[in-house]
Amino acid sequence: MPRIKRLKFDTFGHDCVVLHEIDIRRRRGAFSQLGKDARETFLEALTQIIADVPMTVVAVVIDKRRLAQRYATPYNPYHIGIQYGLERVRHFLQLQGQHEALTHIVCEARGAKEDADLELAFRRVCDGENRTRAAYPFNIVICDKKTNSEGLQLADLMARPVGLHILRPGQSNRAFETLAAKFFEGTTGIVNGNGLKVFP
Repeated sequence: MPRIKRLKFDTFGHDCVVLHEIDIRRRRGAFSQLGKDARETFLEALTQIIADVPMTVVAVVIDKRRLAQRYATPYNPYHIGIQYGLERVRHFLQLQGQHEALTHIVCEARGAKEDADLELAFRRVCDGENRTRAAYPFNIVICDKKTNSEGLQLADLMARPVGLHILRPGQSNRAFETLAAKFFEGTTGIVNGNGLKVFP
């Protein structure tokens, strides 16, 4: 995305910085060099970019504590998340008439074993272990965050605000307010259960 590259150049003098939410929040790496004014300018510009980007958001929040409390032997939360996420992405694509086209789903790498487990769960969902028992023409792309993919970075920046909105609904959450109008609403015009799935 040209605007993200421009923001990186304007802020750091190059575009090699990876926008990782935890690094920004904890002022690590390149973000440790930003003074108060520069940091605020950067965050405001980044928020405006996210507000302006035409995108539809599908988010799945798995509350691991409630999952462990409710089920004696719960499924892997990442596998639950990938199933719910893919089902909703497929529904979105179906409404656009694009559900039969090959779609690449980019997932952040987490380690060799975790990546292999995630890919296996992904393939099972695409082979029909989903709510409609349909085959999904999706291809998984496991990408290290160091590859500097703007799409992956945007997803990372959105994850914490969405999770905090669910886990601490009374807490001020400016980032979530920016995203609120972007969630997939399905055919019902309702975000909950469509663009924002919470389990359990």
